[in-house]
Amino acid sequence: MTRAALLLASLALLVLAPSPARASSEVRYGVQDDAWLIYGPGSIDERVAKLRRLGVDVVRFQIRWDQVARRRPRNGRNHRDRAYDWRLVDPVVRGLRRARTDTVITLVGTPAWANGGRRYNWAPSSGRSFGNFVAAISRRYPWVDKWTIWNEPNQRDWLRPTTARTYVERLLNPAYAELHRVRRRVRVAGGMSAPRAGSGGVSPVGWVRGLRAAGARLDAYAHHPYPLRPRIETPWRGGCRRCATITMAELDRLLREVRRSFGRTRIWLTEYGYQTNPPDRFLGVPPRMHARYLASAARRAYLAPRVDMLINFMVRDDPAPSGWQSGFFTASGRAKLAYRAFRIPVTVAARKKRTIRLWGQIRPRSGRRLYRLERFERGRWRRFGGVGRTDRRGFFRITVGLRRKLVVRVWSPGDRAGSVALRLG
Repeated sequence: MTRAALLLASLALLVLAPSPARASSEVRYGVQDDAWLIYGPGSIDERVAKLRRLGVDVVRFQIRWDQVARRRPRNGRNHRDRAYDWRLVDPVVRGLRRARTDTVITLVGTPAWANGGRRYNWAPSSGRSFGNFVAAISRRYPWVDKWTIWNEPNQRDWLRPTTARTYVERLLNPAYAELHRVRRRVRVAGGMSAPRAGSGGVSPVGWVRGLRAAGARLDAYAHHPYPLRPRIETPWRGGCRRCATITMAELDRLLREVRRSFGRTRIWLTEYGYQTNPPDRFLGVPPRMHARYLASAARRAYLAPRVDMLINFMVRDDPAPSGWQSGFFTASGRAKLAYRAFRIPVTVAARKKRTIRLWGQIRPRSGRRLYRLERFERGRWRRFGGVGRTDRRGFFRITVGLRRKLVVRVWSPGDRAGSVALRLG
């Protein structure tokens, strides 16, 4: 064999090893889909088991104060008060506990009796009534140690008056005090900001600064880095560099703003996703692009300092045309490519002249896992190189020698499942 042939052969081999750069990364990946968890097909235990098979680390679940407490309780701090109705949310929270699934609970929505008869998106008249509810729910679910307060309060659709001081004084700080009173090691995330202000709202940059000025108390800052222009914006590029918006493409802006306002406070990315076309012909991206962006966003969160979690929204598409369609399954229950992309995300980490470096994770189960790379050749998948082993969180890195028309996937023998195919050459 000639020296050139030997070189090409060696480039075709794989270096299978966990990434040394951040093999100890503790970022966790999860989902939020309240409607599916409450009303989805099968029992709650079957739905949670499906999430476990998907490889979900954490589940965010939203509980509306205005639905649990439609009537004013006589003793708002007592979760057994007859005015409280836990029937809708109890099965979900307890089902997640039975499956030992880590849970982040979001509290949102003001009852009319607490805000002068206004809609649920108006802040309570004082922080005391919300604090009482927080005390009650934290005693009902004492095992939950991660909480987020409100949902996108920097937009008028979710909070009015839409000011950081209103949010801090009537919602965040009363909740923080009560949660830490009940359980010392609890973690409370504030902010929960949308990627832009919307009509009459506050930009996420202004929101972070406003929380600092209002004396916010928080253990983590939560944000929803949705793309604003999904057809041209990737998790890494296409954001607005001179704007006060914060999407995944401008994640560094969030890291800077939180560091300036709250020091080394941790970051929770608690809602994120791309819609697919079909069915959304206007804002959706093709299913293969959806899967690619899912894996790319996972790597972005993995590399970002202080980011503890990335929550994907949602599990199953909304059947209504006006609803949201960013799920792993269609409204009819058919798995999209995103299902495989979430279970085994694989993305290009670096390109050189003759090699490509891939990054990924095997998510189902836990501990160090075996994996191998396969290439598609002559109508079937064939082994391409040796067998590797992930780190304890399932992360891996592979260097692949370039070839013409090279299509590869990562295969997990323990799960008998593969990643989405990647065309590399």
